[in-house]
Amino acid sequence: MSRRGVHMGWMARLPAKSAVALAGALALAGCVSFGGGDPPDELITLTPTTTAPAGAAVTGDFSTAISVLEPEAPQSLKVTRVPVQVTPATLAYLPDATWVDRPAKLFGHLLTEAVRMQTGRLVLEGGDLQYAAATQLTGQLATMGYDATSSSVVVRFDAVLRRPDGQVRSRRFESTVPGVAPKAAPVGAALNQAANDVATQVAAWVGR
Repeated sequence: MSRRGVHMGWMARLPAKSAVALAGALALAGCVSFGGGDPPDELITLTPTTTAPAGAAVTGDFSTAISVLEPEAPQSLKVTRVPVQVTPATLAYLPDATWVDRPAKLFGHLLTEAVRMQTGRLVLEGGDLQYAAATQLTGQLATMGYDATSSSVVVRFDAVLRRPDGQVRSRRFESTVPGVAPKAAPVGAALNQAANDVATQVAAWVGR
């Protein structure tokens, strides 16, 4: 079966409104080539809504520092394509949309900036020093993609916070952006919006 046939097969199981919208997007965009052909039309990244100004500095020691470890992720998010939840049991990938890096790594950087901005603490990310921080934030990026049945973008993160006294806390955070067309540009913008929302929620929780 051709790649177009595969796409049309899972589209046939969608509600009529979602199927029509997605069919139009596929007809216009075609499919992503991950071989040696043309590069994808859209590269998606995550950009913090607020960042520390140039020259801003924070001092501290390991007892008060917090480290942000790169989240774990399911296999569907260990590639640079944007997953589409077609049914509760089936996934596809959005045509012509490619992450600039692994989604979990991008989200980890976003989370680091949010924690730094909201808590004012020394935040360590990457390298061996991150494991020396008394407080460590990690977790699993469970979902970061497009839900075709509801025409929405969903970001879900299961955060795990280990405190200096050994206590471990966990909490699920989620953000949904509805009414998103199944095209690379609007999906990319919605993913950035939802990821920033989740990162802000997590940072507020860490700072309590």
